[in-house]
Amino acid sequence: MRARVNLKPLFCLTALLGAGLFMPSASAATFVYVGNADSQDVTVLELKSSGDLTPVETAAVAGPAKPGGSLPLAVSPDKKRLLVGLRNEPYSAVTFAIDAKTGKLTLVGQGPLADSMAYVVTDRSGKFLLGASYGGNKVSVNPIGPDGVVQPAQQIVETQPNAHCIMPDPSNRFVLHTSLGGDLVYQDKFDVKTGKLTPNDPPSVSVKAKAGARHLVFSPNKRFVYLVNELDASIYVFPWDARTGTLKKEVQITTSLPGGFEGKPWAADIHLTPDGKFLYASERTTSTLAAFGVDPKTGMLTSIDSYPTEKQPRGFNIDPTGRYLLSVGQLSNSMTSYAIDRATGKLTKLKEYPMGKNPNWVEIVSFSR
Repeated sequence: MRARVNLKPLFCLTALLGAGLFMPSASAATFVYVGNADSQDVTVLELKSSGDLTPVETAAVAGPAKPGGSLPLAVSPDKKRLLVGLRNEPYSAVTFAIDAKTGKLTLVGQGPLADSMAYVVTDRSGKFLLGASYGGNKVSVNPIGPDGVVQPAQQIVETQPNAHCIMPDPSNRFVLHTSLGGDLVYQDKFDVKTGKLTPNDPPSVSVKAKAGARHLVFSPNKRFVYLVNELDASIYVFPWDARTGTLKKEVQITTSLPGGFEGKPWAADIHLTPDGKFLYASERTTSTLAAFGVDPKTGMLTSIDSYPTEKQPRGFNIDPTGRYLLSVGQLSNSMTSYAIDRATGKLTKLKEYPMGKNPNWVEIVSFSR
């Protein structure tokens, strides 16, 4: 005779999981890295499953600080290394090894950059470092050695004024980069073997004059690209042609400014949740975060709300689970953590944490345990 099994607890647990009211214990260690430009260091914290952040260490970066600048960070695809771009002479990238158990950083080495880079990112193979120089009006490609140390630039491409962001597409066969002063998004082909950039056809896409093309992000479903413009705080929604590596005509232009805004816009950063359901953008004049719902079919955005955040929020990021948003303020020298409602995208403020001086860049890395 078979024993009876009470399935009621299992049904209750399934219902709670489906409603998002019960979260299983974390199976990953998650670490947060914050670039602090004026104190020339990286704040390292551990992000708990509860949303709490605990300090791990502060890692100094070689070289004198450049007051008022930024300290861009890039994580290698295998999550073993953190690369830090120094914007003071001699321009260079510092490589740290990441300890997957503790999150601590160990200095590996330092290699030259072609200029002061406002943005650095590895290609998706981790073999090349791509950089965009705001003051130098150029983008560059540096090989990364087997030890993770950046080698001298193998290619330097002049751009219209104020290159601000550079990003490989999900296939690693194309690269987009922005010119804030030229109101352009450049479209390049990328040779994954040699790391060489060549102009695509067409070589660029224009936005409204004096919009100020700044940062961009690819949607997780690889169908759309979202661009935030610094000077008018607009957000462009572009369909992405993954076959040709080009942007199609924008389907929407919306704003990251809060209602009733009067003044000079100064938009900064843009990120999507890992599931692509919600998009957030930071605006420095009002020190706010704009939240949007995303239509997965059309890519179009619907405003959710605008949230006050750290003073002058140049950088923020979203953790790999999509549950938390972390925003830093250049003038408040601190970070605010928010819980993201996974059903509505609304933000709930959790806590504030002290950072170094002029925090401006946030990277979040998770490791399985």
